[in-house]
Amino acid sequence: MNLEQWFTKGMTPEDYLEYMSVHKENTEAIKRNFTIPQDDIEVLNKLGDHSLRVIAITEDWCGDAMLNIPILLKVAKSAGMDVRMILRDENLDLMDQYLTNGISRAIPIFIFIDRDGNEKLVWGPRAPMVKKIVDDERAKLPPKDHELFPEKQKEMIQRLTSQYTTDKEIWQEVYESLKTSLVQNVLM
Repeated sequence: MNLEQWFTKGMTPEDYLEYMSVHKENTEAIKRNFTIPQDDIEVLNKLGDHSLRVIAITEDWCGDAMLNIPILLKVAKSAGMDVRMILRDENLDLMDQYLTNGISRAIPIFIFIDRDGNEKLVWGPRAPMVKKIVDDERAKLPPKDHELFPEKQKEMIQRLTSQYTTDKEIWQEVYESLKTSLVQNVLM
């Protein structure tokens, strides 16, 4: 399938939010509480002139998707972009075209396409600052074969989830990364 067909296949954001069960409340809370900086409204309006659409490869259980999806939806609304959600685990043939570092099925992945269905930009799965936070947390974990690994990994995920849902600086970092990527790849 081409990207136009994937876009058509995807769920609307409303259907995706309705479908969610794991991180629904956190996703909706970030969406409710994150606001686009007033100074950026003009640049997002300029992006709207390019008739971009977004395919978001995601899953409900993913903490990074919980963080990034609501910010994407705010950007998309401000820039007049239509968004469709594709579930990663049911669509590995698409996911495997967008592996992180050529090996990892990390999500979310945002594929921005033009009105003709041509790829203009791929963003994800994390903003650089968020990647550093996650990498630093992972470095503290014991080896995977250690008896405490499952417990320590669960604690790490709980810490990250809490941080993702409350730290507005992280939201701003995600937003800035997304906005900068769009400006550099679409407006320049």
